[in-house]
Amino acid sequence: MPVTQLSVELLAATPNALSLIYAAFRQCYHAGFVADMWPRLLSGEVDRETQADFVRKVMESGHDSPVEHASFTFAIAGISRACSHQIVRHRIASYSQQSQRYVDGSDMDYILPPAIAKIPEAKERFEAFMAEVGNAYRDLKAILEAHGRKEKSKEDARFVLPQAAETRIVITMNCRSLLHFFHLRCCNRAQWEIRAMADRMLALCKEELPAIFATAGAKCESLGYCPEAPRFACGRYPTREQLFSGGTQG
Repeated sequence: MPVTQLSVELLAATPNALSLIYAAFRQCYHAGFVADMWPRLLSGEVDRETQADFVRKVMESGHDSPVEHASFTFAIAGISRACSHQIVRHRIASYSQQSQRYVDGSDMDYILPPAIAKIPEAKERFEAFMAEVGNAYRDLKAILEAHGRKEKSKEDARFVLPQAAETRIVITMNCRSLLHFFHLRCCNRAQWEIRAMADRMLALCKEELPAIFATAGAKCESLGYCPEAPRFACGRYPTREQLFSGGTQG
């Protein structure tokens, strides 16, 4: 039952995502049929920088719904069940998560919070409990199997597994959902684990589709101020109240 580490991999992205988003935006303002220009977009007759510049300018106006036509799919491992419970609150997405009902948890990996890891006595107690959980799971599974539960023993033994237990998940989000996800989860107020995951996802998105994600991140990055109430602000940007009152970051 070892400690495990975060892994984020980009499995797939919509092919020709920039051209697709450009075409969708153009259809909103173009009298013709964008399917007629599609071959020109793919051939490079309309170069990528022209497409990217148009997309950026329209998005700056607040029109961003056409970016929903492109999506990204990630494979993520080394996160806790506590983290995955936060992730699935983002509803405009598709999830395929490793099942504790079917996957044997006898030798589960787990996530060790950094705040616990740096305090020796806290780390020792945490790891001792993880060992206790593993023993309890294996004992219950064996008892249930002896009483005829067989393969179904896992679905009952899993009730002792902690939120620290590692899970693995495949996530697909469209670009608009990702931008919203990054607004919330790259913020310093987000919990450390989901923030680390979101930062890795964002780095992959920036590399794949910079026209959409080059300036993505916590909401303060695009606003230039912190939208949180003053008591929640991290101090990186002035709050809205400070800007409107003429105050300075303090």
